[in-house]
Amino acid sequence: MKFIDEAKIYVKAGDGGNGIATFRREKYIPMGGPNGGDGGKGGSVYVVADQNINTLVDYRYTRKFLGQRGENGGSADCYGKGGDDIILRVPVGTVISDLNTGTIIADLDAHEKKILLAKGGKGGLGNTHFKSSTNRAPRQCTKGEPGEEYELTLELRVLADVGLLGLPNAGKSTLIRAISSARPKVADYPFTTLHPNLGVVRVDTEKSFVVADVPGLIEGAADGAGLGIRFLKHLQRTRILLHLVDLAPMDPDSDPVHDAKAIVDELAKHDPALVNKPRWLVLNKLDLIPEDERDERIAEFLKAYKEVSGYDGPAFTIAAINGDGTRPLIFAIHEALEKLAIPEVADDDEEVESSVAEGEDADAGEDLDDEDDDLPTEE
Repeated sequence: MKFIDEAKIYVKAGDGGNGIATFRREKYIPMGGPNGGDGGKGGSVYVVADQNINTLVDYRYTRKFLGQRGENGGSADCYGKGGDDIILRVPVGTVISDLNTGTIIADLDAHEKKILLAKGGKGGLGNTHFKSSTNRAPRQCTKGEPGEEYELTLELRVLADVGLLGLPNAGKSTLIRAISSARPKVADYPFTTLHPNLGVVRVDTEKSFVVADVPGLIEGAADGAGLGIRFLKHLQRTRILLHLVDLAPMDPDSDPVHDAKAIVDELAKHDPALVNKPRWLVLNKLDLIPEDERDERIAEFLKAYKEVSGYDGPAFTIAAINGDGTRPLIFAIHEALEKLAIPEVADDDEEVESSVAEGEDADAGEDLDDEDDDLPTEE
């Protein structure tokens, strides 16, 4: 199954059924009076987060979801049947926003979290509601209200504590294989990672954290080059970013200092909030540097990188291919995560519903085709 992390859908709740104007007409009861029933309520559209789903592929090909219309009222004070609700199930971590305004409507960050997307229309009133002492035979009734409708964007943002960042072939996939049970593809050519990979890192029997590996960034990514910029949204929920730097690049003309600075520049162009996250340097591939040259190479890099970027955060040295240096890194990450607050997300259903109604501001990457085609509209 392809990993799809974006989709555009159209949802419309069911219209309410119409009320009816009827009168009780039976033998020997010449003045029975009004008995028209109300119309049924239209079916609403809900969305529920499901931890057993990991892709939005179902919404790439089916993109129009209509709630059932309520039935019309009947005679003898019979109310119409309400329309059935629709429940859309999406992966945990899905963010839903209004396609036209960009307003975030729902952030489904927990299993079984349920949000109302479109409310069904109220049923119309039968003529029974209009009888009074001065209007014994009312003939008025009302139509059902239309259900709410919206064009929405679904965007999956994976939930992880730590995000891996770096150029293609910096060793991100190798690192996640070394510290977790995840088995992403690893090869000696760029862009082997085409979709985000998650790995659970066990510190001990009761302590763990989740690491996300996204496709590598290249210079110019913010302007559309490469793949990684498309998946940077998956790093927005993380609490720590690990910036992997290849100290022994295959290209002899490649400068690790320039490459590391270029990655940070692309982050700033895409989303300044990512630059402000805690970001640690992880200098990788020490196994490819002779032992007597390692200390000097590391010191030269750190000095030059600090001069061009002002970086003064932690720096770790590892050889992901054989796991050297990964244990101290794991323990340092766990210790830092215990001190960092979990990012807050909106979880007030009432606020979510009002923002929908009033329009207030409130395994990805294998399918790379653009989706600019129009959404289906109500017929």
